[in-house]
Amino acid sequence: MRREPHENVATVLVDPAVLPDLELALMALDLPVWPVRTAPICADGPRLAFQIRRTLLMAKRGEWDLAAEWTPVWVAFGPSWRRGDGELPWAAHQALWTVLGDHAEHVRYQKRLGGVRRLPLPQERAVT
Repeated sequence: MRREPHENVATVLVDPAVLPDLELALMALDLPVWPVRTAPICADGPRLAFQIRRTLLMAKRGEWDLAAEWTPVWVAFGPSWRRGDGELPWAAHQALWTVLGDHAEHVRYQKRLGGVRRLPLPQERAVT
């Protein structure tokens, strides 16, 4: 059986107060941020966001309780990081973990990637 096409993402809990700034820092490195609640691949984004947040919090047994109301997001890797269907270069991992480390007080994550269905590339708006 062949695996469905997927995308490597980091699942991160983000303090909503810093989400816009973190998103800008990541987008500058071609690392798109997708809040799970509104991700276009989710049939029931709010429910999935709740489930992801709860799973991450429960796994840490109280260590991440301050993140109980934070926003779960997926951080993907844009086209500049992709090398066909192969693995991501280590530089992509390093860029991601560095930015998240710079925002350590306001993010919680496990230093590993997961897979989700392909996310659409952000479209640039035409200026008229």
